Amino acid sequence: MIKVDPHNINEKITAPEVRLVGDNVEVGVYKLSQALALAKEQELDLVEISPKAVPPVCKILEYKKFLYEQKKREKALKSKATKVVIKEIRFGPQTDEHDYEFKKKHAVKFLSEGAKLKAFVFFKGRSIVFKEQGQILLLRLAQDLEEYGKVEQLPQLEGKRMTMFIAPKK
Repeated sequence: MIKVDPHNINEKITAPEVRLVGDNVEVGVYKLSQALALAKEQELDLVEISPKAVPPVCKILEYKKFLYEQKKREKALKSKATKVVIKEIRFGPQTDEHDYEFKKKHAVKFLSEGAKLKAFVFFKGRSIVFKEQGQILLLRLAQDLEEYGKVEQLPQLEGKRMTMFIAPKK
């Protein structure tokens, strides 16, 4: 397996002139040979940071350390990104009071944990004639959960399912 470097380094840089930036050099446009000589003098690598610029922007640094720092930075950003968890609660069109309360209790728990809630009424067979009951049930749930979350999408019928999304309040 051949490993391909994401950046051009040292002799792989093809531009005749480069713009040097960094800590231990004077910022400016240099001939490639001059820039390589400066890098060699400091026992570091000449790394092309921005190849699309005219002239390309290069930096004198330790390439392996630079890659390590970049990976570390990406990992930190990835860990800070929030992952959205969606919990589902399923009702039937004729869900009785006890079942409704039981499922509502779970919905409150999910929303307080910070997860999104997808509540849906599943219509089996001919129960599709009770569309209004399903909608009433979901709207009642939205009203009961008002203090824990806000409705992101009102009840919508998709095939045999009527779905509603509720996002937690921050």
